[in-house]
Amino acid sequence: MNVSVVLFTSDLRLHDHPPLCAALDGSRAVVPLFVRDRAVDRAGFAVPNRLAFLADSLRDLDAGLRERGGRLVYRSGDLVEEVCKVVGEADADEVHMAGDVSAHAHRREERLRAALESDGRRLHVHDEVVTTVAPGGITPASSDHFAVFTPYFRRWEHHRRRRVLDAPRTVRVPEHIGSERLLARGELSGLSEGLATGGEREGRKRLAAWFRSGIGAYEEGHDDLAGDRTSRFSPHLHFGTLSPVELVHRARGAGGPGADAFVRQLAWRDFNYQVLAARPAVSTEDYRTRNDRWRSERTAGREIEDWKAGRTGYPLVDAAMRQLLHEGWMHNRGRLLTASFLAKTLYVDWRVGARHFLDLLVDGDVANNQLNWQWVAGTGTVSRPNRVLNPVLQAKRYDPQGTYVRRWVPELRGLEGPSVHEPWKLPEAERATYDYPRPVVDLAEGLARFARARSRE
Repeated sequence: MNVSVVLFTSDLRLHDHPPLCAALDGSRAVVPLFVRDRAVDRAGFAVPNRLAFLADSLRDLDAGLRERGGRLVYRSGDLVEEVCKVVGEADADEVHMAGDVSAHAHRREERLRAALESDGRRLHVHDEVVTTVAPGGITPASSDHFAVFTPYFRRWEHHRRRRVLDAPRTVRVPEHIGSERLLARGELSGLSEGLATGGEREGRKRLAAWFRSGIGAYEEGHDDLAGDRTSRFSPHLHFGTLSPVELVHRARGAGGPGADAFVRQLAWRDFNYQVLAARPAVSTEDYRTRNDRWRSERTAGREIEDWKAGRTGYPLVDAAMRQLLHEGWMHNRGRLLTASFLAKTLYVDWRVGARHFLDLLVDGDVANNQLNWQWVAGTGTVSRPNRVLNPVLQAKRYDPQGTYVRRWVPELRGLEGPSVHEPWKLPEAERATYDYPRPVVDLAEGLARFARARSRE
């Protein structure tokens, strides 16, 4: 073999990269290639926040390759056509890429395989690059996927994982292969002001710092909204600037309750991926229908807009929604609460909320976003489909002093202690001094409406 193409997709790193290592082992030269797939743009997934993180990550990947004597080749257009063009230009024998799980990724992979094989080339798809266990790698006896997390996790824990691969020392790229100019964050508009920086270097800095001083407190602190003790690895996992396999190995090496709790979260990620791989329609359809007659944007438009803007009158809901607007990211406890408020308290179709999250989240992907929304809405793999999270009780439990609320809802910074969670209880004269709305719905009324709706099942 002479030349291989390595197609980067959701794996924008050099450390622990099986497709790149396999290509380097079998070829005298490789072409590291990323194609900005215009089909993804047309589907509405190329939103500003994710494009900015992508731009950072591609530039960082290119810099890492150049340090090793190589470079990244960047093209845009139809992915299959562009890969085949590069294969022809390089006279490459084969293409290596990571496996993915969405319906679009599967269709794209099939088209690429057929196009390459018709020209006498080969496609090698590597599993356990985007996930730690390949979808379908573990299955129950009676189905093609696990529909309940706990039995999946028991099997997942004992799955034998591949070893972590070192980053290559040298990458030789044919000089004559042309590249388009890389995207730059500065060219984009509409970004969240506090959006994190992307790229493998940034991810590995965060990895080193968090495993040094954060993972030990994860079990007891990951729901502490004000403490913000989560890893914030999710954008790096989404773009593959960190390896989930490496994270599992590192966590198990660290040991302790915090590491165990963190590994469980990585298992949830794999769980959602295997559900989506087996049931692609769940990106838009209920996994388990409850025969809901959801309120729509037409019937609940004003309340939906208040929810999006963080003006519902429930301070913890509003704080989390404003964090999303500012950072393009939200604490996981906030995601659960805001989703429950929209889908159950307001009884609005979960797809409305899922789409809004995908418009802003830097870590937004179909598997985790859609299936987590379905889990909260009660249409997914959840065992308690009618559970409703009370925003006041959640606030008193996970933000007892109101620190998180005052951080993101400046109108209420003058309120002391937990009283910040129920400003509508203030005397009218005092309440009028705060530029903050009354609740868009009474919690008891919202709960009763939801109960009536679900009773029609």
